[in-house]
Amino acid sequence: MLRCVALAALLATALPATAQTVRPFTAQTLRGELIVTQPPEVLLNRQPARLAPGARLRGADNLLLMSGAVVGQSLVVNYTLDLSGHLLQVWVLTAAEQARQPWPTTPEQAAAWAFDASAQSWSRP
Repeated sequence: MLRCVALAALLATALPATAQTVRPFTAQTLRGELIVTQPPEVLLNRQPARLAPGARLRGADNLLLMSGAVVGQSLVVNYTLDLSGHLLQVWVLTAAEQARQPWPTTPEQAAAWAFDASAQSWSRP
């Protein structure tokens, strides 16, 4: 019984700490607006796009999110593309992540700007 209480107390204190984890984005991660129309069909920056087979959509809490659960919602996201140009990884951004500016919205911007992975920030030339 005492072990169960200790375990419950440990888990209760650990949960808030995991919610504040910084999600590590890569230099290939772009920012955009996502609207799921009819999965796997989406609008990315108001242009037709498609989720890749095996695409992962993560909510602001970093938990997996089913695309059908957000149909019709406009979401500010960071995303990566697969080799075919389909959305592979999608993260719905928190307010703090959205505040990180600038962030590239096109592959051309990402190629021209400098990315600091440790600070999770971009700088324009």
